[in-house]
Amino acid sequence: MTVHAPLIIDVAGLSLTRADCQRLAHPLVGGVILFGRNWQNRDQLTTLCRQIKSVRPDLLIAVDHEGGRVQRFRTDGFTHLPPMAALGALWMRPEKAGEMTGTSALRACAAATAAGYVLGAELRACGVDLSFSPVLDLDHGGSSVIGDRALGRDARVVTLLAQALMLGLKQSGMGNCGKHFPGHGFVKADSHLEIPVDSRSLKAILAEDAAPYGWLSSSLEAVMPAHVIYPKVDRRPAGFSARWLQDILRHRLGFTGAIFSDDLSMEAARFIDGQRVSFTEAALAALAAGADMVLLCNQSIVEDGTPIDAAIDDLSRAVLQGDWALSAASEARRQALLPVGAPLAWDELMVSERYMHALSMLP
Repeated sequence: MTVHAPLIIDVAGLSLTRADCQRLAHPLVGGVILFGRNWQNRDQLTTLCRQIKSVRPDLLIAVDHEGGRVQRFRTDGFTHLPPMAALGALWMRPEKAGEMTGTSALRACAAATAAGYVLGAELRACGVDLSFSPVLDLDHGGSSVIGDRALGRDARVVTLLAQALMLGLKQSGMGNCGKHFPGHGFVKADSHLEIPVDSRSLKAILAEDAAPYGWLSSSLEAVMPAHVIYPKVDRRPAGFSARWLQDILRHRLGFTGAIFSDDLSMEAARFIDGQRVSFTEAALAALAAGADMVLLCNQSIVEDGTPIDAAIDDLSRAVLQGDWALSAASEARRQALLPVGAPLAWDELMVSERYMHALSMLP
């Protein structure tokens, strides 16, 4: 049994190469994140997922598949899911003549559950285990990287819509991952390209952007922190901060599920305490801060995957030298995200009453 497999890596193409298989077989590798380059059609995706599971059945297959502009698979029958902002807009729509107050909110929650079910059921039918969803960021109006990915501006509305969407994911047999803790929506900078800084106080952040994480702490199965610095709380980005991940997220807000780092290849993840760091240094910092798994994305296509090989070797060395301790609790949280039970096959899903009803409920 794997003691702790924290690395989530990517693969190069439409099928596994020998190098991909060797990396996925390593005991420190716990899963794969898929991208658009890994997609040709449903049959190819299903075959790729089967190949991954044939290397190790416990590997977690994940993808960023939220709807709107962040949806990796869009053709060959996949539903074009609306951006999450459409659900928030449905909530805010005035009631029709004769409808009771709150009807629009209930209608939006029903649509969110439908969106979660369609999202999860289609992915699971092709062999994908987890989508990094829902986005819990608030739309403060200035963030281009979040924007219409957010469910809304009001933390209460975001929480209830996310809860409804997570119910739909659960009905499909898929887990969930709220992101980006404690909130990426207030800052304008894109953490893929630079290091965003949110200068608000801890009290202000907890009252708004981080509030959904507390309200959903018993429902969230995983959380992904932001590569954002909140200097009035910690000088490190949240994903590398024990104050944020352990003191606040786990102890203050009561979250007990898995913590993923965001992509360690992003620019905001390459500087800690003002110093440029390697992938391995970033991974060790995230794990030391309280992350259970760390994502290293889009590196299989860089120098034939050399950055992934180096990270695996360096993490292995860190274990042997005692610089990092494997965590059975982290491994249990990773394994808990693997779906239980077989999904509906695609053709069966397409004619199921629940799926067809869910499609009719989408905004």
